[in-house]
Amino acid sequence: MLKAEQLHEEVLAHLDLTAEVDDEELLELIHQLLEKRSRTEFIPLQEKAALGKELFNAFRKLDILQELIEDESVTEIMINGVENIFIEKEGKIFLSDKKFVSRGKLEDVIQQMVADCNRIVNEASPIVDARLKDGSRVNAVLYPTALNGPIVTIRKFPNQRITMEKLLKLGAIGWEVVEFLVRLVRAKYNIFISGGTGSGKTTFLNALSDYIPKDERIITIEDNAELQIRRLPNLVRLEARNANVEGTGEITIRDLIKAALRMRPDRIIVGEVRGKEAIDMLQAFNTGHDGSLSTGHGNSPRDMVSRLETMVLMGMELPLPAVERQIASGIDILVHLGRLRDKSRKLLEIVEVAGYEKGEILLNPLFSFRETEACSGRIQGDWVKCGELIKKEKLLAAGY
Repeated sequence: MLKAEQLHEEVLAHLDLTAEVDDEELLELIHQLLEKRSRTEFIPLQEKAALGKELFNAFRKLDILQELIEDESVTEIMINGVENIFIEKEGKIFLSDKKFVSRGKLEDVIQQMVADCNRIVNEASPIVDARLKDGSRVNAVLYPTALNGPIVTIRKFPNQRITMEKLLKLGAIGWEVVEFLVRLVRAKYNIFISGGTGSGKTTFLNALSDYIPKDERIITIEDNAELQIRRLPNLVRLEARNANVEGTGEITIRDLIKAALRMRPDRIIVGEVRGKEAIDMLQAFNTGHDGSLSTGHGNSPRDMVSRLETMVLMGMELPLPAVERQIASGIDILVHLGRLRDKSRKLLEIVEVAGYEKGEILLNPLFSFRETEACSGRIQGDWVKCGELIKKEKLLAAGY
């Protein structure tokens, strides 16, 4: 069976590397070479079409990854070096039959991905976060930092944006919980979304943002632009920037939060806090920008509070009680998401940050997911109301 790599060198040899070749000319050249080959050996029509597409992707797009990226059923692509490419479908991981012809080719694809969003990756700076044109999140680690590298992980997002209605249909959340959260968003409660990797934090933040009033000025701040906030006309999107090859020009999340405070925002949305920028996020939440949203990695609401304390202390030397008071006054609601054993994603808990008392941040549980049964391998359950909101001032001010 004829393979694309056997024709790759022939296409390369026929290309005039000194002249710009457009897509139509490249397609015509590939077609001519395939026709020439088919005169000496039989190539089925279906195979010929697949070879043509694979060759075009190798020169113009992301080589063997392009087909996986275009496959809507694939949610994650994990490349462990040249030969091992794993894909995730419906929460299950499979080994793909696709392989890169060489480490050089894989590195070329990585450089293409990072260059498209003005990022740099090399031996001096071997780790990079980037995004594809369709919004997919990319993390790459080069050899020799990755011993069996290069390693690439691509988190894909659905082509169709997931709304709260869609989450309801998927069983990720219940009606009573949605109605409660919608009221909180409109009443300008500061909401922090926590969860593990792949629990759906960004997706949930996008869905919540649909209920922000359209007359407000929103500023989003992200390490890599992933949020899909729509239908808000007064929207400003800011993205952090890595240092250049000379080690200068870096713009951090902290820098962007400080800049956002001068832009007259009604709300600030920080895509994700991972480190010392947590102090700036809390200060933004505490300086009159009610209704702000953010996300972070945590195993539970209580664990998320502890992680926020640690992140703040990474950025500023403050007494722990001062940090805890900042968290207690800045964040109103913690929404915790999780991925269950059947690979489904669900909202697991909603907790109110009720205040600070006797050296401890008080958490008031409001809703909790309770599993009832597992039917046909799928976990079933209900969202049980387990407490009443204590801080009702914003709800009352909003007319609820």
